[in-house]
Amino acid sequence: MADFTSGFWNIWIIVLTVLGILGCGLLLWQQSTWKVKKGDQPVAGSTTGHVWDEDLTELNNPLPRWWMWMFYITIFFSVGYLVAYPGLGNFAGTLGWQSTSEHDDDVKAANAKYGPLFDGFMKQDLKAVAADPQAHAIGERLFLTYCAQCHGSDARGNKGFPNLTDDDWLHGGAPETIKETIMKGRHGVMPPMAAAVGSDKDVDNVANYVLSLSESTHDPIKAELGKSKFGACMACHGAGGRGNQAIGAPNLSDKIWLYGGSIDTIKETINKGRDNTMPAFGEFLGEPKVHVLAAYVWSLSNRPSNAAAK
Repeated sequence: MADFTSGFWNIWIIVLTVLGILGCGLLLWQQSTWKVKKGDQPVAGSTTGHVWDEDLTELNNPLPRWWMWMFYITIFFSVGYLVAYPGLGNFAGTLGWQSTSEHDDDVKAANAKYGPLFDGFMKQDLKAVAADPQAHAIGERLFLTYCAQCHGSDARGNKGFPNLTDDDWLHGGAPETIKETIMKGRHGVMPPMAAAVGSDKDVDNVANYVLSLSESTHDPIKAELGKSKFGACMACHGAGGRGNQAIGAPNLSDKIWLYGGSIDTIKETINKGRDNTMPAFGEFLGEPKVHVLAAYVWSLSNRPSNAAAK
């Protein structure tokens, strides 16, 4: 990564930019010295040599003068722009303008305008915030901006990304737990278990036993053989495969699957393990926005109006 932040790339950009501008200027100057003589017939050397229908000749005349000067003006403008604003490598420009400073100013203005609104929601219980129509609309926009890429615009998730509209939670679905998940992120790891389970046949048997826990289609004989081998998995998923929210181990006794519930997918999970990360948004969004976002996410699988009244 250090190769991309060295001083060489600044010089590389400066050289390419300057050569590009000089090259355009030289080309325009060369073309502007070529003048077409007046007359009805094309002058020698002003055609491409292509003729159609006996007398239809393709000319090779220079651009009109007004068009030439327009290109010259763009070159002069680009030079002035690069002097005033950043564009030549690490040269900051004489005006000292930076996109980061403009962004920071926009953020400060937004915080000054909307900060009191979020601070007001922060003083309320998450269930009360979920029942507030204005907070719900704000939370929805935050979700569509920062969460929909993984969980989908309808929050129903995707392969490897949980559905947030049901009542099945890896770490718990209490409002404060959801807020903690958004603030700090989560990192879920299931190690490859093939060696602990045994042979390929044992993996197949355990996969069938896992399917039997949710009464999904399975081979009952293989499931019975895999029951004893499932002991290697009980440390996380429990004796009945009901999971453990304290460590994010999923419940295997329902029909809700994070990666899919086919026999091949379950065997792949046992053989290769899984590694999933949800990034932390606390530092990026700030707690007030996370507070509103968590209330919205909680409302997707609950009835906030009834819950707030309790």
